[in-house]
Amino acid sequence: MANKANNKQNNVCFEDALGKLEVIVKQLEAGELPLEEALDRFGEGISFAKLCFERLNAAEAQVDKILQQEQGRLVEKPLNLVEAD
Repeated sequence: MANKANNKQNNVCFEDALGKLEVIVKQLEAGELPLEEALDRFGEGISFAKLCFERLNAAEAQVDKILQQEQGRLVEKPLNLVEAD
């Protein structure tokens, strides 16, 4: 059953995964969920966080590829991902 959930999450776009992660975080921070449900939501949140991280890494790799110079050398520039307050 976990594989089905993972496959379903892999079809989610980055923005949707991030939105779902934000909802889960708010629910957990509220502290009103029963323990078992909170643990389930936490696990689901970890999966969405991992998915977001993987998608961001893939995007960074794609940006690095795009920044190649005419001689085929890779121009390394740090990608600063700063969370807005």
